[in-house]
Amino acid sequence: MRFQVFKNGKVCEEFALHGAYVFGSDGMVVRRVGIEFNGGVIEFGRANLETAGLALLWPVEGFGKVLLPTTCLPERAEPYNLNLEIARAKLMQIVQKREDWSFFDAMEGLHELGEDAQRLFIEAIQKISDSSVASKLADESLKKGMIFSERLAARQAKLLFSARGKSHGFGRVCLGCRVNPEQISNAKYVERFLNLFSFAIIPMEWGRIEVERGSYDFSKIDACVNVLGKRKMALGAGPLLCFSREHLPAWLVQDGASFEKIRESAYQFVATTVARYAAIIRAWCAIKGLNVFNHFGFGFEQILEITRAGTMAVKAATDRAVKIIEVTNAWGEYYASVPDTIPPLVYMDMVVQSGIDFDAFGLQMCFGKDEAGMHVRDMMQISAILDYLAPIAKSLYITGVEVPSKNGSGPHAPEAAGLWHKAWDETRQGEWLEQFYRIALSKPFVDAVVYSNLSDTDGSMIANSGLLTAKLEPKKSYDVLRKLRHTIYSR
Repeated sequence: MRFQVFKNGKVCEEFALHGAYVFGSDGMVVRRVGIEFNGGVIEFGRANLETAGLALLWPVEGFGKVLLPTTCLPERAEPYNLNLEIARAKLMQIVQKREDWSFFDAMEGLHELGEDAQRLFIEAIQKISDSSVASKLADESLKKGMIFSERLAARQAKLLFSARGKSHGFGRVCLGCRVNPEQISNAKYVERFLNLFSFAIIPMEWGRIEVERGSYDFSKIDACVNVLGKRKMALGAGPLLCFSREHLPAWLVQDGASFEKIRESAYQFVATTVARYAAIIRAWCAIKGLNVFNHFGFGFEQILEITRAGTMAVKAATDRAVKIIEVTNAWGEYYASVPDTIPPLVYMDMVVQSGIDFDAFGLQMCFGKDEAGMHVRDMMQISAILDYLAPIAKSLYITGVEVPSKNGSGPHAPEAAGLWHKAWDETRQGEWLEQFYRIALSKPFVDAVVYSNLSDTDGSMIANSGLLTAKLEPKKSYDVLRKLRHTIYSR
Protein backbone atom coordinates (compact mmCIF):
# COMPACT_ATOMS: atom_id res chain seq x y z
CA MET A 1 0.00 0.00 0.00
CA ARG A 2 1.17 3.51 -0.78
CA PHE A 3 0.37 6.98 0.57
CA GLN A 4 1.53 10.21 -1.02
CA VAL A 5 2.50 12.89 1.54
CA PHE A 6 1.89 16.60 1.03
CA LYS A 7 2.97 19.69 2.94
CA ASN A 8 1.34 23.02 2.05
CA GLY A 9 0.06 21.46 -1.16
CA LYS A 10 3.46 20.21 -2.32
CA VAL A 11 4.78 16.65 -2.29
CA CYS A 12 7.13 16.19 0.69
CA GLU A 13 10.75 15.56 -0.11
CA GLU A 14 11.55 14.57 3.48
CA PHE A 15 9.32 12.99 6.11
CA ALA A 16 10.27 11.22 9.35
CA LEU A 17 8.21 8.12 10.19
CA HIS A 18 8.02 8.65 13.96
CA GLY A 19 5.61 6.28 15.67
CA ALA A 20 4.49 4.72 12.37
CA TYR A 21 2.69 1.37 12.42
CA VAL A 22 0.13 -0.55 10.36
CA PHE A 23 -3.18 -1.86 11.70
CA GLY A 24 -5.97 -4.06 10.40
CA SER A 25 -9.75 -3.62 10.26
CA ASP A 26 -10.05 -4.94 13.83
CA GLY A 27 -7.78 -2.15 15.05
CA MET A 28 -4.96 -4.54 15.96
CA VAL A 29 -1.39 -3.68 15.04
CA VAL A 30 0.08 -5.78 12.23
CA ARG A 31 3.43 -7.49 12.89
CA ARG A 32 6.66 -7.21 10.95
CA VAL A 33 5.57 -4.70 8.32
CA GLY A 34 8.38 -2.63 6.85
CA ILE A 35 7.33 1.00 6.37
CA GLU A 36 9.46 3.24 4.12
CA PHE A 37 9.36 6.78 2.79
CA ASN A 38 10.77 7.40 -0.68
CA GLY A 39 10.13 10.13 -3.23
CA GLY A 40 7.19 11.66 -1.38
CA VAL A 41 5.45 8.31 -0.85
CA ILE A 42 5.08 6.08 2.23
CA GLU A 43 4.92 2.43 1.27
CA PHE A 44 4.38 -0.82 3.17
CA GLY A 45 3.42 -4.42 2.47
CA ARG A 46 -0.23 -5.34 2.91
CA ALA A 47 0.51 -8.42 5.04
CA ASN A 48 -2.32 -10.46 3.45
CA LEU A 49 -5.05 -8.22 4.86
CA GLU A 50 -8.10 -7.20 2.87
CA THR A 51 -7.77 -3.68 4.24
CA ALA A 52 -5.17 -1.91 6.36
CA GLY A 53 -4.50 1.52 7.84
CA LEU A 54 -1.47 3.56 8.73
CA ALA A 55 -0.88 5.54 11.92
CA LEU A 56 1.99 7.96 12.42
CA LEU A 57 3.03 11.23 14.06
CA TRP A 58 1.43 13.97 11.98
CA PRO A 59 1.71 17.78 12.12
CA VAL A 60 -1.55 19.75 12.32
CA GLU A 61 -1.25 23.51 11.96
CA GLY A 62 -2.42 25.28 15.10
CA PHE A 63 -2.90 22.02 16.99
CA GLY A 64 0.57 20.51 17.29
CA LYS A 65 2.00 17.19 16.24
CA VAL A 66 0.05 14.11 17.28
CA LEU A 67 -0.15 10.44 16.39
CA LEU A 68 -3.09 10.00 13.99
CA PRO A 69 -4.44 7.07 11.95
CA THR A 70 -5.94 6.79 8.49
CA THR A 71 -9.04 4.73 7.85
CA CYS A 72 -8.63 1.09 6.80
CA LEU A 73 -8.28 0.96 3.02
CA PRO A 74 -8.01 -1.72 0.30
CA GLU A 75 -4.84 -2.10 -1.71
CA ARG A 76 -4.70 -0.32 -5.06
CA ALA A 77 -2.11 0.54 -7.67
CA GLU A 78 -2.06 4.33 -7.26
CA PRO A 79 -1.09 5.91 -3.92
CA TYR A 80 -3.70 7.29 -1.55
CA ASN A 81 -3.55 10.94 -0.53
CA LEU A 82 -2.33 10.65 3.08
CA ASN A 83 -3.54 14.12 4.09
CA LEU A 84 -7.02 13.27 2.85
CA GLU A 85 -7.18 9.86 4.54
CA ILE A 86 -6.09 11.20 7.93
CA ALA A 87 -8.77 13.91 7.72
CA ARG A 88 -11.33 11.25 6.72
CA ALA A 89 -10.43 9.11 9.75
CA LYS A 90 -10.78 12.01 12.18
CA LEU A 91 -14.20 12.98 10.82
CA MET A 92 -15.34 9.35 11.00
CA GLN A 93 -14.21 9.17 14.64
CA ILE A 94 -16.18 12.34 15.41
CA VAL A 95 -19.34 10.83 13.89
CA GLN A 96 -18.86 7.62 15.84
CA LYS A 97 -18.26 9.34 19.19
CA ARG A 98 -21.21 11.70 18.69
CA GLU A 99 -23.37 8.61 18.36
CA ASP A 100 -21.74 6.87 21.32
CA TRP A 101 -22.15 9.97 23.48
CA SER A 102 -25.66 10.81 22.17
CA PHE A 103 -24.69 14.25 20.87
CA PHE A 104 -27.20 14.24 18.02
CA ASP A 105 -28.37 17.84 18.06
CA ALA A 106 -26.51 20.94 16.93
CA MET A 107 -24.22 21.97 19.77
CA GLU A 108 -23.90 25.60 20.71
CA GLY A 109 -20.40 26.89 20.00
CA LEU A 110 -19.40 23.73 18.10
CA HIS A 111 -21.90 23.33 15.27
CA GLU A 112 -20.26 25.80 12.89
CA LEU A 113 -16.81 24.31 13.48
CA GLY A 114 -18.06 20.81 12.69
CA GLU A 115 -19.92 21.97 9.60
CA ASP A 116 -16.79 23.72 8.31
CA ALA A 117 -14.68 20.58 8.78
CA GLN A 118 -17.21 18.48 6.83
CA ARG A 119 -17.61 21.08 4.08
CA LEU A 120 -13.85 21.34 3.55
CA PHE A 121 -13.52 17.57 3.39
CA ILE A 122 -16.28 17.30 0.79
CA GLU A 123 -14.50 19.95 -1.28
CA ALA A 124 -11.28 17.96 -0.95
CA ILE A 125 -13.04 14.83 -2.25
CA GLN A 126 -14.44 16.82 -5.16
CA LYS A 127 -10.90 17.96 -6.04
CA ILE A 128 -9.37 14.50 -5.62
CA SER A 129 -8.03 14.54 -9.20
CA ASP A 130 -5.86 17.52 -8.21
CA SER A 131 -3.93 15.98 -5.34
CA SER A 132 -2.23 19.22 -4.36
CA VAL A 133 -5.49 21.17 -3.95
CA ALA A 134 -7.18 18.20 -2.27
CA SER A 135 -4.38 17.92 0.28
CA LYS A 136 -4.63 21.60 1.24
CA LEU A 137 -8.39 21.37 1.69
CA ALA A 138 -7.94 18.17 3.72
CA ASP A 139 -5.39 19.92 5.93
CA GLU A 140 -7.89 22.71 6.66
CA SER A 141 -10.61 20.14 7.35
CA LEU A 142 -8.35 18.24 9.74
CA LYS A 143 -7.33 21.44 11.54
CA LYS A 144 -10.96 22.27 12.32
CA GLY A 145 -11.81 18.62 12.98
CA MET A 146 -9.08 18.30 15.60
CA ILE A 147 -10.31 21.36 17.49
CA PHE A 148 -13.91 20.14 17.21
CA SER A 149 -13.05 16.64 18.45
CA GLU A 150 -11.22 17.83 21.55
CA ARG A 151 -13.97 20.27 22.45
CA LEU A 152 -16.48 17.48 21.98
CA ALA A 153 -14.46 15.19 24.28
CA ALA A 154 -14.19 18.01 26.84
CA ARG A 155 -17.93 18.63 26.73
CA GLN A 156 -18.69 14.94 27.25
CA ALA A 157 -16.24 14.86 30.16
CA LYS A 158 -17.76 17.96 31.74
CA LEU A 159 -21.24 16.41 31.79
CA LEU A 160 -20.16 13.07 33.23
CA PHE A 161 -17.62 14.58 35.65
CA SER A 162 -20.32 16.83 37.09
CA ALA A 163 -22.81 13.98 37.34
CA ARG A 164 -20.26 11.76 39.09
CA GLY A 165 -19.47 14.51 41.57
CA LYS A 166 -23.13 15.15 42.38
CA SER A 167 -23.65 11.44 43.06
CA HIS A 168 -20.54 11.33 45.30
CA GLY A 169 -18.90 8.90 42.92
CA PHE A 170 -15.31 10.01 43.57
CA GLY A 171 -13.56 7.79 46.08
CA ARG A 172 -10.77 8.69 48.46
CA VAL A 173 -8.13 7.23 46.16
CA CYS A 174 -9.19 8.98 42.94
CA LEU A 175 -6.15 11.31 43.05
CA GLY A 176 -2.83 9.59 43.66
CA CYS A 177 0.88 9.73 42.94
CA ARG A 178 3.85 7.39 42.92
CA VAL A 179 6.29 7.97 45.76
CA ASN A 180 10.00 8.50 45.22
CA PRO A 181 11.59 6.47 48.06
CA GLU A 182 14.79 8.53 47.72
CA GLN A 183 12.85 11.63 48.79
CA ILE A 184 10.78 10.17 51.62
CA SER A 185 13.10 11.56 54.30
CA ASN A 186 12.78 15.06 52.80
CA ALA A 187 10.14 16.92 54.85
CA LYS A 188 9.47 19.41 52.05
CA TYR A 189 8.80 16.62 49.57
CA VAL A 190 6.42 14.87 51.98
CA GLU A 191 4.58 18.11 52.73
CA ARG A 192 4.08 18.85 49.03
CA PHE A 193 2.89 15.28 48.51
CA LEU A 194 0.35 15.37 51.35
CA ASN A 195 -1.00 18.77 50.30
CA LEU A 196 -2.12 17.37 46.96
CA PHE A 197 -2.68 13.63 47.12
CA SER A 198 -4.67 11.25 49.31
CA PHE A 199 -3.38 8.06 47.71
CA ALA A 200 0.25 6.98 47.35
CA ILE A 201 1.71 4.07 45.40
CA ILE A 202 5.03 2.82 46.71
CA PRO A 203 7.26 1.33 43.98
CA MET A 204 8.38 -2.24 44.56
CA GLU A 205 10.94 -3.78 42.25
CA TRP A 206 11.67 -7.46 42.68
CA GLY A 207 15.27 -7.14 41.49
CA ARG A 208 16.07 -4.49 44.12
CA ILE A 209 14.29 -6.16 47.03
CA GLU A 210 15.43 -9.77 46.62
CA VAL A 211 18.97 -9.08 45.46
CA GLU A 212 20.03 -12.53 46.67
CA ARG A 213 17.71 -15.51 46.58
CA GLY A 214 15.67 -15.65 49.79
CA SER A 215 17.24 -12.47 51.21
CA TYR A 216 14.97 -9.40 51.23
CA ASP A 217 15.80 -5.73 51.69
CA PHE A 218 12.64 -3.83 52.65
CA SER A 219 14.39 -0.83 54.18
CA LYS A 220 13.25 1.78 51.60
CA ILE A 221 9.70 0.45 51.58
CA ASP A 222 9.59 0.43 55.38
CA ALA A 223 10.66 4.08 55.38
CA CYS A 224 7.83 5.02 52.99
CA VAL A 225 5.25 3.05 54.97
CA ASN A 226 6.40 4.57 58.25
CA VAL A 227 6.20 8.15 56.99
CA LEU A 228 2.99 7.91 54.95
CA GLY A 229 1.18 5.39 57.12
CA LYS A 230 1.36 7.70 60.13
CA ARG A 231 -0.36 10.41 58.08
CA LYS A 232 -3.31 8.11 57.41
CA MET A 233 -2.76 8.12 53.67
CA ALA A 234 -4.31 5.38 51.55
CA LEU A 235 -1.44 3.23 50.31
CA GLY A 236 -0.90 1.06 47.27
CA ALA A 237 2.25 -0.70 46.10
CA GLY A 238 3.80 -2.35 43.09
CA PRO A 239 4.30 -3.56 40.55
CA LEU A 240 5.45 -6.65 42.45
CA LEU A 241 6.22 -8.58 39.28
CA CYS A 242 7.45 -7.27 35.95
CA PHE A 243 9.27 -9.53 33.52
CA SER A 244 11.45 -6.92 31.87
CA ARG A 245 15.16 -7.60 32.17
CA GLU A 246 15.91 -4.60 34.40
CA HIS A 247 13.14 -5.42 36.88
CA LEU A 248 14.15 -9.03 37.52
CA PRO A 249 16.68 -10.25 40.09
CA ALA A 250 20.06 -10.96 38.51
CA TRP A 251 20.21 -14.39 40.13
CA LEU A 252 16.94 -15.42 38.45
CA VAL A 253 18.06 -14.22 35.01
CA GLN A 254 21.42 -15.98 35.28
CA ASP A 255 19.98 -19.17 36.76
CA GLY A 256 18.51 -20.60 33.57
CA ALA A 257 15.55 -21.77 35.66
CA SER A 258 12.58 -23.69 34.30
CA PHE A 259 9.17 -22.05 34.08
CA GLU A 260 8.04 -23.93 37.18
CA LYS A 261 10.99 -22.55 39.18
CA ILE A 262 10.37 -19.01 37.91
CA ARG A 263 6.69 -19.24 38.87
CA GLU A 264 7.57 -20.64 42.29
CA SER A 265 10.12 -17.89 42.95
CA ALA A 266 7.66 -15.20 41.82
CA TYR A 267 4.90 -16.58 44.04
CA GLN A 268 7.22 -16.73 47.05
CA PHE A 269 8.39 -13.15 46.57
CA VAL A 270 4.87 -11.77 46.22
CA ALA A 271 3.49 -13.76 49.16
CA THR A 272 6.36 -12.71 51.43
CA THR A 273 6.13 -9.04 50.48
CA VAL A 274 2.34 -8.74 50.71
CA ALA A 275 2.23 -10.57 54.07
CA ARG A 276 4.70 -8.04 55.50
CA TYR A 277 2.51 -5.04 54.62
CA ALA A 278 -0.97 -6.60 54.47
CA ALA A 279 -2.25 -4.58 57.42
CA ILE A 280 -1.48 -1.19 55.88
CA ILE A 281 -1.40 -1.41 52.06
CA ARG A 282 -4.87 -1.52 50.48
CA ALA A 283 -4.06 -1.93 46.77
CA TRP A 284 -1.45 -4.15 45.13
CA CYS A 285 -0.31 -4.07 41.53
CA ALA A 286 0.42 -7.79 41.35
CA ILE A 287 1.98 -7.84 37.89
CA LYS A 288 2.86 -5.27 35.26
CA GLY A 289 2.91 -5.36 31.49
CA LEU A 290 3.17 -9.07 30.77
CA ASN A 291 1.58 -8.23 27.42
CA VAL A 292 4.88 -6.48 26.56
CA PHE A 293 7.62 -7.39 29.05
CA ASN A 294 8.41 -11.06 28.51
CA HIS A 295 12.14 -11.57 29.04
CA PHE A 296 11.83 -15.35 29.38
CA GLY A 297 9.67 -15.76 26.27
CA PHE A 298 6.64 -17.23 28.03
CA GLY A 299 3.95 -18.76 25.81
CA PHE A 300 0.25 -17.85 26.08
CA GLU A 301 -0.55 -20.46 28.71
CA GLN A 302 2.54 -19.60 30.72
CA ILE A 303 1.64 -15.90 30.62
CA LEU A 304 -1.74 -16.73 32.09
CA GLU A 305 -0.20 -19.02 34.70
CA ILE A 306 2.34 -16.45 35.90
CA THR A 307 -0.42 -13.80 36.02
CA ARG A 308 -2.59 -16.17 38.05
CA ALA A 309 0.31 -16.96 40.39
CA GLY A 310 0.86 -13.25 41.12
CA THR A 311 -2.77 -12.54 42.01
CA MET A 312 -3.11 -15.80 43.99
CA ALA A 313 -0.07 -14.88 46.08
CA VAL A 314 -1.64 -11.52 46.94
CA LYS A 315 -4.93 -13.17 47.85
CA ALA A 316 -3.17 -15.77 49.99
CA ALA A 317 -1.62 -13.00 52.08
CA THR A 318 -4.67 -10.73 52.33
CA ASP A 319 -8.35 -10.96 51.40
CA ARG A 320 -9.02 -7.24 51.78
CA ALA A 321 -6.65 -5.63 49.29
CA VAL A 322 -7.45 -4.60 45.72
CA LYS A 323 -5.57 -6.80 43.25
CA ILE A 324 -4.49 -4.94 40.10
CA ILE A 325 -3.14 -6.36 36.84
CA GLU A 326 -1.34 -3.63 34.93
CA VAL A 327 -1.37 -3.45 31.13
CA THR A 328 1.27 -1.54 29.21
CA ASN A 329 0.51 0.52 26.07
CA ALA A 330 -3.24 0.59 25.42
CA TRP A 331 -2.85 1.05 21.65
CA GLY A 332 -0.40 -1.84 21.27
CA GLU A 333 2.18 -0.30 18.90
CA TYR A 334 4.92 -2.51 20.40
CA TYR A 335 3.25 -5.56 18.85
CA ALA A 336 4.53 -4.51 15.42
CA SER A 337 8.16 -5.25 16.26
CA VAL A 338 8.64 -6.79 19.73
CA PRO A 339 8.61 -10.61 19.80
CA ASP A 340 6.82 -12.69 22.46
CA THR A 341 4.19 -10.01 23.03
CA ILE A 342 0.38 -9.94 22.97
CA PRO A 343 -1.93 -7.08 21.89
CA PRO A 344 -3.19 -5.32 25.05
CA LEU A 345 -6.88 -6.02 24.58
CA VAL A 346 -6.19 -9.66 23.73
CA TYR A 347 -4.23 -10.01 26.99
CA MET A 348 -7.01 -8.35 28.99
CA ASP A 349 -9.63 -10.61 27.44
CA MET A 350 -7.45 -13.68 28.11
CA VAL A 351 -7.11 -12.73 31.77
CA VAL A 352 -10.85 -12.16 32.23
CA GLN A 353 -11.92 -15.29 30.36
CA SER A 354 -9.47 -17.52 32.25
CA GLY A 355 -11.17 -16.75 35.56
CA ILE A 356 -8.13 -15.21 37.27
CA ASP A 357 -9.14 -13.66 40.60
CA PHE A 358 -8.39 -9.92 40.47
CA ASP A 359 -10.24 -6.63 41.02
CA ALA A 360 -8.96 -4.05 38.54
CA PHE A 361 -6.80 -3.40 35.54
CA GLY A 362 -4.05 -0.80 35.65
CA LEU A 363 -2.99 1.29 32.68
CA GLN A 364 -0.21 3.83 32.16
CA MET A 365 -0.72 6.95 30.04
CA CYS A 366 2.67 8.61 29.50
CA PHE A 367 3.20 10.93 26.53
CA GLY A 368 6.18 12.87 25.24
CA LYS A 369 8.78 10.35 24.08
CA ASP A 370 9.70 8.79 20.73
CA GLU A 371 8.86 5.29 21.92
CA ALA A 372 5.95 2.92 21.26
CA GLY A 373 2.88 4.06 23.16
CA MET A 374 4.33 7.42 24.24
CA HIS A 375 3.81 9.64 21.19
CA VAL A 376 1.37 12.46 21.91
CA ARG A 377 -2.28 11.78 21.04
CA ASP A 378 -5.31 14.05 21.07
CA MET A 379 -7.91 13.99 23.85
CA MET A 380 -10.63 12.33 21.79
CA GLN A 381 -8.34 9.37 21.11
CA ILE A 382 -7.63 9.11 24.84
CA SER A 383 -11.32 9.30 25.72
CA ALA A 384 -12.15 6.75 23.01
CA ILE A 385 -9.61 4.17 24.18
CA LEU A 386 -10.93 4.45 27.74
CA ASP A 387 -14.48 3.95 26.45
CA TYR A 388 -13.24 0.88 24.60
CA LEU A 389 -12.19 -0.66 27.92
CA ALA A 390 -15.56 -0.09 29.60
CA PRO A 391 -17.22 -3.39 28.53
CA ILE A 392 -14.49 -5.42 30.24
CA ALA A 393 -16.48 -4.93 33.47
CA LYS A 394 -13.48 -4.35 35.72
CA SER A 395 -12.45 -1.18 37.51
CA LEU A 396 -9.55 0.73 35.98
CA TYR A 397 -6.66 2.41 37.77
CA ILE A 398 -4.60 4.83 35.68
CA THR A 399 -1.37 3.75 37.38
CA GLY A 400 0.93 6.28 35.75
CA VAL A 401 0.41 9.62 33.99
CA GLU A 402 3.06 12.09 32.86
CA VAL A 403 3.70 14.72 30.21
CA PRO A 404 6.61 17.19 29.99
CA SER A 405 6.69 20.75 31.31
CA LYS A 406 9.24 21.90 28.71
CA ASN A 407 10.54 20.73 25.37
CA GLY A 408 13.17 18.00 25.61
CA SER A 409 15.87 16.72 23.27
CA GLY A 410 16.69 13.44 21.57
CA PRO A 411 13.78 11.00 21.99
CA HIS A 412 11.98 13.66 24.09
CA ALA A 413 12.15 16.32 21.34
CA PRO A 414 8.67 17.39 20.18
CA GLU A 415 9.59 16.77 16.54
CA ALA A 416 9.96 13.08 17.35
CA ALA A 417 7.68 12.62 20.37
CA GLY A 418 4.81 14.98 19.58
CA LEU A 419 3.42 18.32 20.63
CA TRP A 420 0.08 19.34 22.08
CA HIS A 421 -1.05 22.71 20.64
CA LYS A 422 2.16 24.65 21.36
CA ALA A 423 5.65 24.19 22.79
CA TRP A 424 5.64 22.30 26.09
CA ASP A 425 5.88 24.59 29.11
CA GLU A 426 4.39 24.64 32.61
CA THR A 427 1.14 26.21 31.37
CA ARG A 428 0.74 23.62 28.61
CA GLN A 429 1.47 20.77 31.02
CA GLY A 430 -1.17 22.09 33.43
CA GLU A 431 -3.79 22.50 30.71
CA TRP A 432 -3.14 19.00 29.38
CA LEU A 433 -3.39 17.48 32.86
CA GLU A 434 -6.64 19.23 33.70
CA GLN A 435 -8.26 17.99 30.49
CA PHE A 436 -6.87 14.49 30.93
CA TYR A 437 -7.95 14.16 34.57
CA ARG A 438 -11.45 15.41 33.83
CA ILE A 439 -11.81 12.98 30.92
CA ALA A 440 -10.43 10.01 32.86
CA LEU A 441 -12.40 10.67 36.05
CA SER A 442 -15.59 11.27 34.07
CA LYS A 443 -15.55 7.56 33.28
CA PRO A 444 -17.42 5.82 36.12
CA PHE A 445 -15.20 2.73 35.92
CA VAL A 446 -11.97 4.71 36.51
CA ASP A 447 -11.31 4.48 40.25
CA ALA A 448 -8.03 6.39 40.40
CA VAL A 449 -5.59 8.48 38.38
CA VAL A 450 -2.02 8.22 39.71
CA TYR A 451 0.64 10.69 38.62
CA SER A 452 4.02 9.09 37.91
CA ASN A 453 6.40 11.39 39.75
CA LEU A 454 5.83 14.38 41.99
CA SER A 455 9.14 16.09 41.22
CA ASP A 456 11.55 16.22 38.31
CA THR A 457 14.05 13.39 38.47
CA ASP A 458 16.60 11.84 36.12
CA GLY A 459 14.86 8.48 36.38
CA SER A 460 11.48 9.58 35.02
CA MET A 461 10.13 8.01 31.86
CA ILE A 462 9.31 11.42 30.37
CA ALA A 463 11.89 14.19 30.88
CA ASN A 464 10.82 17.26 32.90
CA SER A 465 7.48 15.68 33.79
CA GLY A 466 7.30 16.39 37.54
CA LEU A 467 4.67 18.59 39.16
CA LEU A 468 7.54 20.11 41.14
CA THR A 469 10.97 21.22 40.00
CA ALA A 470 14.04 19.28 41.10
CA LYS A 471 14.27 21.83 43.96
CA LEU A 472 10.68 20.91 44.95
CA GLU A 473 9.16 24.22 43.92
CA PRO A 474 5.60 23.92 42.55
CA LYS A 475 5.01 24.20 38.82
CA LYS A 476 1.75 25.55 37.41
CA SER A 477 0.52 21.98 36.97
CA TYR A 478 0.76 21.42 40.74
CA ASP A 479 -1.62 24.34 41.33
CA VAL A 480 -3.94 23.10 38.58
CA LEU A 481 -4.31 19.72 40.31
CA ARG A 482 -4.81 21.38 43.69
CA LYS A 483 -7.77 23.30 42.26
CA LEU A 484 -9.11 20.11 40.72
CA ARG A 485 -8.76 18.35 44.08
CA HIS A 486 -10.76 21.13 45.72
CA THR A 487 -13.44 20.78 43.04
CA ILE A 488 -13.71 17.04 43.66
CA TYR A 489 -13.70 17.00 47.46
CA SER A 490 -15.69 20.17 48.15
CA ARG A 491 -18.91 18.73 46.74
